[in-house]
Amino acid sequence: MLHQLQNAVAKRANLLDSETNAVRLLDGNGEGLPGLILETFAGRWLVSTPDNRLDPKIREWLRDQDVSCYWKRLDQHQKESPTHLCGPETKGPFLIQENGIQLEISFQSGYSQGIFLDQRDNRAEVRKLIIPGKRLLNTFAYTGAFSVFAAMAGAETTTLDLSQPYLDWAKRNFSHNGLDPTAHHFCKGDTFHWLKRFAKQGRTFDGIVLDPPTFSRDEKGKVFRVEENFGELAALAADLLTPDGWLLCSTNCRNLPLNDFQRQLRNAIHRPMSARHSDMPADFCGDPYLKSVWLR
Repeated sequence: MLHQLQNAVAKRANLLDSETNAVRLLDGNGEGLPGLILETFAGRWLVSTPDNRLDPKIREWLRDQDVSCYWKRLDQHQKESPTHLCGPETKGPFLIQENGIQLEISFQSGYSQGIFLDQRDNRAEVRKLIIPGKRLLNTFAYTGAFSVFAAMAGAETTTLDLSQPYLDWAKRNFSHNGLDPTAHHFCKGDTFHWLKRFAKQGRTFDGIVLDPPTFSRDEKGKVFRVEENFGELAALAADLLTPDGWLLCSTNCRNLPLNDFQRQLRNAIHRPMSARHSDMPADFCGDPYLKSVWLR
């Protein structure tokens, strides 16, 4: 068991460099340790398990590493912040680097720590696709990482989320990278509402990121399920694209196979668009749960 863990951590060493210090060190489902996940955030470790049990040998090994380590229980019904496991405590927010971009992380922020590492390659791709003066719309934006990557490439960004605290966090991420948040747009509210509003206003975008939660309910009680409603969402977004614009449709819904996801998008969008699927980052070697389809 420890041999598998040590091998996995050693294999990830080439992913850590002067520009990136946040990666998945162990993806247990693909490396013989089902359910166990270990991630590093600028030298601070987060171990995740599907229950309240952590093997004593692994616990001891983690303590021997002399790093700040927190433990997260992957419980969808009781979403709590990670608890301190060993090493120095990490109090308050801190910064990580991903491909040279600084992003704020917090182990005290609740169930999510401020970034989803499985989207690292997609964020890099957005930065490549966007050129100065282009416009990006980032929906379900969480802490705005996609927006920051686009803004660093010179884009004008619109960051949309239901949560004002997350929008404030996104603005801090802009500031951490020397970007002026007031030069960009931040919208609070339901994505469906804003997509329709943008259409009425005649606003268009050169790139749109759609990465919704698998299930959500808006302020009026309307339910959104990826398996049923992503197509409607994508169709509304596609209508806002410039002629050469692109759309990133992404979901981590494990119950939705890639072929079914792509079929839903084809059936909903009534304009000709090419499609390609991007794989997950190399440090995610278990179940390919994240489906990312680029439409152009």
